[in-house]
Amino acid sequence: MNSSNLPASILSSIRNRKQRALVREDETGRRDPSDLLVASYNVHKCVGVDGRFDPARIAHVIREIGPDVLALQEADTRFGERRGLLDLNWVERETGLVPVPVSGFAKAHGWHGNVLFFRHGVVRDVHQVKLPGLEPRGALLTELELKDGAVLRVIAAHLGLLNRSRQQQARMILDILDAREDQPTILMGDLNEWRLGVRSSLNSLSATFRGMPAAVPSFPSRLPVLALDRIMSNRPGLIEQVHVHDTALARLASDHLPIKAVIRAHAPI
Repeated sequence: MNSSNLPASILSSIRNRKQRALVREDETGRRDPSDLLVASYNVHKCVGVDGRFDPARIAHVIREIGPDVLALQEADTRFGERRGLLDLNWVERETGLVPVPVSGFAKAHGWHGNVLFFRHGVVRDVHQVKLPGLEPRGALLTELELKDGAVLRVIAAHLGLLNRSRQQQARMILDILDAREDQPTILMGDLNEWRLGVRSSLNSLSATFRGMPAAVPSFPSRLPVLALDRIMSNRPGLIEQVHVHDTALARLASDHLPIKAVIRAHAPI
């Protein structure tokens, strides 16, 4: 998507709204029990499109999704002591998801608002990355040993609003990966870029993340036309397709819709 066909994207979103309202269960809802469901969700500091601060709505949307690995953005206050905005114990009771531990902010949930949850497995390594740019942005790089012994690297990130900052942030992520052992890797989060191709600030990622499925509109939640949220992998076939989680509650709870993708049991992890 680029700015030249944005009006066409708006018209397409309007036409598809009725169909999305009728179809509540997509391919991710009919997956094999051994598949892995990953999801990303910018929770907008738990403030919905109605202006209400309501963390319980966010937790209920997470339960709707039922992910095995979940990346959240804007889960903390932005400045000061970086206070977390969700009741993590309640989220764990309601969803079975456990947050990946981070350090540096005693009262925060994640790293610069990024929180990564997982359902099964063991955290082998956590690397907190402060991304360059004018805004306080970060990424959380985690290596998870899954219950079958396979290792999956997950990068949960929230990139900046400025094109130049996103370019710098994408290059830093690539530099970190280049310095590490090659492993199956998922990058997901609010990457704040709707353009594709040479004009995209994410263009530098395409060589490493060859498994870049088609971007799906996720913002704004009530009439999504911009694909700001992404899930991509460095292995072809690791992710087959990305879906938007479009329900009545999700359209209300945040200004972003969650996105999700399935890693099939036969995927080359």
